[in-house]
Amino acid sequence: MNLEWKGQEHIAADKATTWSFINDPALISQCLPDLLEAKIHTAHAFDAIVQVSLGPVRGKFKFKIVLGPQPGDSDMHLTISGGGLGSVVDLHASAHILDNGDGTTILDWTGKASLRGPIATVGGRVVDVQAQRVISTTFGNVKTHLAGAASATV
Repeated sequence: MNLEWKGQEHIAADKATTWSFINDPALISQCLPDLLEAKIHTAHAFDAIVQVSLGPVRGKFKFKIVLGPQPGDSDMHLTISGGGLGSVVDLHASAHILDNGDGTTILDWTGKASLRGPIATVGGRVVDVQAQRVISTTFGNVKTHLAGAASATV
């Protein structure tokens, strides 16, 4: 099963603060919903164990996550691979960060996922609803952390 998403997030922090945050595995890992454990390996790579509950597929999934900042501090690539319970998930995402000039940032993002195994048999609609929840929760957590960081510097 293959799925695609795209969106735009308005971040209440300047571009430099946003860029620094999304490049820090220790910070960005804490924004993942249902996170059980994160283990940082390098400045741009970490493992995450998350609790998954999707129809009959319930349990722990382990993912390798690699942040790929691109030169120019405006573009980020992200790869997530792993799975659990006989299922495999591969996700490739990218984000373009725009400075609004008023201390806020716009993050344009896209993502493409490939799912195999029992998780793919649940059905595209159910998987898409759960994926949208994970995406919105993750970005909500990023915004909350960055809003706190922005207000602390004022």
